[in-house]
Amino acid sequence: MHTDLCDMFGIEYPIFAFTHCRDVVAAVSKAGGLGVLGAVGFTPEQLEMELDWIDDNVGGKPYGVDTVMPQKSVDVEGGNADEMYAQIKSMIDANHWAYVDELMDRFDLPDLPEGTQVGGVLGWTDEVAHRQVEIALSHPICLIANALGSPPKDVIDQAHAHGVKVAALAGKAVHAQRHVQNGVDVIIAQGYEAGGHTGEIATMVLVPEVVDAVAPVPVLGAGGIGSGRQIAAAMALGAQGVWLGSLWLTTAEGGSSPAVLEAYLGATSADTVRSRCYTGKPARMLRNQWTDAWADPNGPGPLGMPLQNILTSEANARIARANRPDLAFAPVGQVVGSMNEVRPVRDVMYRLVEEYIETTERLSAGLEG
Repeated sequence: MHTDLCDMFGIEYPIFAFTHCRDVVAAVSKAGGLGVLGAVGFTPEQLEMELDWIDDNVGGKPYGVDTVMPQKSVDVEGGNADEMYAQIKSMIDANHWAYVDELMDRFDLPDLPEGTQVGGVLGWTDEVAHRQVEIALSHPICLIANALGSPPKDVIDQAHAHGVKVAALAGKAVHAQRHVQNGVDVIIAQGYEAGGHTGEIATMVLVPEVVDAVAPVPVLGAGGIGSGRQIAAAMALGAQGVWLGSLWLTTAEGGSSPAVLEAYLGATSADTVRSRCYTGKPARMLRNQWTDAWADPNGPGPLGMPLQNILTSEANARIARANRPDLAFAPVGQVVGSMNEVRPVRDVMYRLVEEYIETTERLSAGLEG
């Protein structure tokens, strides 16, 4: 399974694991892959603590950080988190606030305890994302990835000045070419099947298009990959490695809440939907009553990023408090249909490599025969 990416990052296997859980980051990197911490849900202060923990627990192995720096977002002036929340909230119209209130009543969501602080994800604003990058580069990371297009040129230059490689996700070949022109080192070709923010072209079609468009820049295949057989398929399409996200949600270290974990384990590959109801941009998640409510043509429809997440922040907190998997945000790709048991990350990594070897050996034997 060795490729040039293994030498580029000093890893044993070209398996890159996107996760919001620091335990998964450390476990994947220690098992020979490269764990990448999704930073979007953390304040800059929280991210500092998470990266301190990884530094202490990754055993000196390489790891990375993933940010979300949308090319189109709302403009907010500098200030503390409370001031930025207030600015964003002022941009949301009364009709949307009324619809969220109606949904909370319709689904009989319990009130939060008095004094509970709620707020959306400020990591989707440009200013907070830049702060996250600065913090990430103060740690011994080897990769910064951006989930929504090319990072700003100043971020790419800043990372390179620290000796850190830059990756960016692409849903079209033209996007990948733009990333390379901006100085991105690794392209993540993420197909329609993927969990979270994803485009409209399937992985089987997208990966070879991107590989051909940006050669010799290395490409990671992403979307619908959760087994050694699927890794072999991605490599056959020209990828030099894979970017896996959904697979870690049902690991022992994954950190999914009991209710959401149960939903993942019981879901089929037909139970997901692309919706803007949580982040404001199309993201794949388990379909439920909440996603259906935001797809209702009689409703106002979702807002853009980051307005939608700020708008629904209280509702999301009340859903979590009520332990309602029929309403909870559960981002995951179509590969969820194969995520049927809870296993330690180390076992998952071992099985990925073992099945990849079995698959390539079987293919080789068949060709020789």
